[in-house]
Amino acid sequence: MTIDGVDRRSDRQLTGVMILHGFTANLESVRTLFEPVAKTGLKLITPLLRGHGEQSPEDLRGVTWQDWFSDAESALMDAAGNHGKVIVIGHSMGALLTLQLAARHPELVDSIVLATPALRLASLLAPDRPLNFLAPLLSMLIDRWEFEPCFADPENAIIPRQYSWAPTRTILSMFDLVHSTRSILSRVSTPVLIIHGRNERIVLPESADIVLREISTPQSEKSVFWFDKTDHQIFCDCERDAAVSAVMDYVSRRIDVSTLSIPA
Repeated sequence: MTIDGVDRRSDRQLTGVMILHGFTANLESVRTLFEPVAKTGLKLITPLLRGHGEQSPEDLRGVTWQDWFSDAESALMDAAGNHGKVIVIGHSMGALLTLQLAARHPELVDSIVLATPALRLASLLAPDRPLNFLAPLLSMLIDRWEFEPCFADPENAIIPRQYSWAPTRTILSMFDLVHSTRSILSRVSTPVLIIHGRNERIVLPESADIVLREISTPQSEKSVFWFDKTDHQIFCDCERDAAVSAVMDYVSRRIDVSTLSIPA
């Protein structure tokens, strides 16, 4: 944010880490990050996005991506306060909301971690996929879409409780979020780490390439960490320890940068 020609982002100090879960998921899907983040001494912010974490996916009816963004934006503003800034970590849909926050509130976002950012989905009905034109028609014929959880190694995974289906109209709003996020990527200039599985079955690996190519972050401040085994639930599947370690190494580096930037 620039006021009177002066960049005010440097006036803020790193105070917190916010973690955003994905579509139809809940806080269980990202809980492996909670304890390591808390040990840093930074404030941990974990909003439960509207319609999620309830007894039934029926609670998602009538909910739009703008509602999820509003929840994330309110949590960010509360966490940052008047003088702070926050590292935002998002998984899947949460990664899209993270990009939205970085584009709209660069003064509040220190840096971002995008875990399997859902910009290019495997479903043929998803945005930029061959059958996307059929999605609105199907929404008039099919009330809900069912999901099957994907784990590379279910016997060596933490299986979080999550919704097994979602209302079709809510899924279409999720698709709108994909479109909207793709259109604002060039407005993102914050430091970024992307973690992604090469063989996951929900979000295509090219999503990471799209982010790296289209955001405005300097080359020296963007990086990607690839995993060879894990499926979509990267913080719960067989390589979860390595995924958490990659994130925490990055968070530690951002803390070091923030400490060095504090005036003597």
